[in-house]
Amino acid sequence: MAAAVDSLTKVEGAINTPGERAMAGEGQNFRFYDNRQNYLLFVNTCSEKWVVAERVARELEAIEPQQPALRFFDAGIGDGTILARVIRQMHRRYERLPFFIAGKEISLEDIRLFLDKVPDRLFEHPEMVIAITNISYADAPWLSPANPKVRERMVWKEVALKGATSADFERQIQELQPFLAENWTTTVNPTTGSMVPETPTVLVLYRDDCRFLLDRVIPKQDDRRADYDLVLASQPFRLRASVEFKAKRVLAPLARALRAGGRLLGIHSAGSDPGMEIVQRVWPGEDPFVTSRHELVEATREQLGDEARDFLFEPLPAARALFRYEMHTLPDEIDREAATIGTSTLLAAWNAAVYVSQIDDERVTAAMSSPQYLEATRAVLKKYGELWFNDESYIIARKP
Repeated sequence: MAAAVDSLTKVEGAINTPGERAMAGEGQNFRFYDNRQNYLLFVNTCSEKWVVAERVARELEAIEPQQPALRFFDAGIGDGTILARVIRQMHRRYERLPFFIAGKEISLEDIRLFLDKVPDRLFEHPEMVIAITNISYADAPWLSPANPKVRERMVWKEVALKGATSADFERQIQELQPFLAENWTTTVNPTTGSMVPETPTVLVLYRDDCRFLLDRVIPKQDDRRADYDLVLASQPFRLRASVEFKAKRVLAPLARALRAGGRLLGIHSAGSDPGMEIVQRVWPGEDPFVTSRHELVEATREQLGDEARDFLFEPLPAARALFRYEMHTLPDEIDREAATIGTSTLLAAWNAAVYVSQIDDERVTAAMSSPQYLEATRAVLKKYGELWFNDESYIIARKP
C-alpha cells in the first residue's frame, strides 16, 4: 500500500463523500455497515475472508456426506471470496463427490462479484449445483418462503450451462445480468429500516453435461428441503442486535436446516484487539461487541425449545474458538521507529476499525471532521506495528 501523495485535506474530502450509498428510505439515516465503498475497501485490505475459509475447511474433517451430495449452505455469500475458497477445499477433499452449494445474499453487487468466481469452480468441479437466493434466513436454506402469499411471488430460474470451458460458463452467466437487475432489487422495511428483497428469487446453476448425474441434487421449486452437512454463518447479523433476535431470526432456523450429523459454524467479531483500541480512542467507552458466543449458543438452545435435545451446543474453548486476521501491509509500511505512516495506510486502518465495529455513517463523518481519528489510528499502528482483529467461532451440531 503506497503512501498517499495527495494532501490530507483532499483525501479527507474524498472519503467524506461516499460514491455509493445504500439508501435507507425517507427519514432513515444511512448506515456505515451498508456502505459499498467501505465494504470493498475492508475486504480487499484485510485477510478475514481467507482466515474464515481456512476455519471452514477444518470443519470438513468432521462431517460425513450422505447420498446424493455433500450439501453446504452459506448464510451470507457476500462477494463470494469465502465460498469460492471453501469450494476449492471441498474439491481437494472430495474430488468426485457431487456438491450442492446454496447461499443467501441480498446485495445485487455482491451476487455479481460471486458469479464472476463461479465459472472456474464449475470447470474444476463439474459435479456441482449452485443455488442462490435473496429470501430471509428463516426460509433461505429451504429455497422457498414459508408464507404462501410470498411463495406465489417467487421467481425461480434454473440454468443448465452449456459447454465445457470456464469461458463458456462465463458468457452464459454474464447473460443473466438483465435477469438479476430485474429480480435482485431491494426496498426498505419501513418498520426496521433494513433492506428486504422486492422479489423473492432463486437462481440455480449447473453444467448441462452433468444434468443426468445431478438429477437428484438439482432442487425443485415445490420441494422444501434443507438437510445440510455444513452451514456457515459468518457475520450474519449486526453486532448491536439483541441476542434474542440473533438466535430466533438467524441461528435457530439455520440449525433446523442441518441434516443428522450436520454442523453449523458460527463466526462473529469479538473485539479486544487493536482495531477496538482505535475506536475507543475516538469514542471512549464504545463497545459494540455485546454478545459472546456463549450467550448466542445458549439463546439458540432456548429458541429451539424441545428440538434442542436433537442438537449439540459447543461454544468451544478459547484456544479453538478465537482466531485473528490482519490488515495487509508491505513489510516496511508500519514501522514503529518511522516518523510517519502513509496516509493511505492510516485511512485503510481507520476504515477497517470502524467497519468491524459497525459504527454508523453519521458518527464516522462527525469524527472525521477533526484530525483526532488519524492521530488515534497512527498511535495504535505505531504501538503494535500492525493491525489485527479478533473473531470467535462456535458450533451447533445436529446429533447423528
